[in-house]
Amino acid sequence: MFKSTLILFLVLSFSNLAFSQAAAKKSPPVRLLVGGALELGGDKIADIYFTNGEKQSVRAGQGISVAAGGQLQIPGAEKWLLRSTVGFKYVTTAADNVHIRLTRVPIVVTGNYMATPKLRFGAGLAMHTGIRFKTDGLGEDYKIKSASGPTVEIAYAGVGLTYTLMKYKDEENTSYSANAVGISFSIVIPKK
Repeated sequence: MFKSTLILFLVLSFSNLAFSQAAAKKSPPVRLLVGGALELGGDKIADIYFTNGEKQSVRAGQGISVAAGGQLQIPGAEKWLLRSTVGFKYVTTAADNVHIRLTRVPIVVTGNYMATPKLRFGAGLAMHTGIRFKTDGLGEDYKIKSASGPTVEIAYAGVGLTYTLMKYKDEENTSYSANAVGISFSIVIPKK
C-alpha cells in the first residue's frame, strides 16, 4: 500500500509540475489523458452458480475500466511520451438478485514511442490497488493484496492492444494470475 501511495503521490506531483510548465508555453507538452479498456484473462477468482444450472466465472484479469491522467511529450525528443493514469476497473456477474463484483484501482505509468504520428508503442508498469471481491451477502467478501506488473501496448489513433502480466494474492496468500489482454481507448486534450 505504501508503494502505491508513493507512486500516486509522485504521479500527481509530476502532473502538477508539468501542468504549471505547460501554462507558460503556447503548445503544451502536457495534456489531459482520458481512456478506458476492456480486458480478458487471468485465473478464476470464483465460480457463480445460477438457479437455472448455468455458471459464470469471475477472472482476476477481466474487467472494464475508465481512467484519467496526463501525457507528457518529452522536450527535445518529440517522439517520446510519458503517460500515467489512475482509474477504476470493474467486473460483475449476470445475477439479477445480487451484485457480485470484483473492483480495483489501476495505476498505469508507461514510456511511449511514436513510430508515426498515429502509431504508438508503450511499455511500463501497471499497479492494482484497492482490490475487492464482493459477494453481496451470498458469501464472504475479501480483499486481495495490491499487485504490480509490466504492461505493453501498441496503439493506432487512440485504439490499442494491451497485455499486462500480474499476480494477485489474497488474504490467505493464494495466488491468482491476473494476466490480461485487452483493447484500450485513449484521447488527449487538447489535441495538437
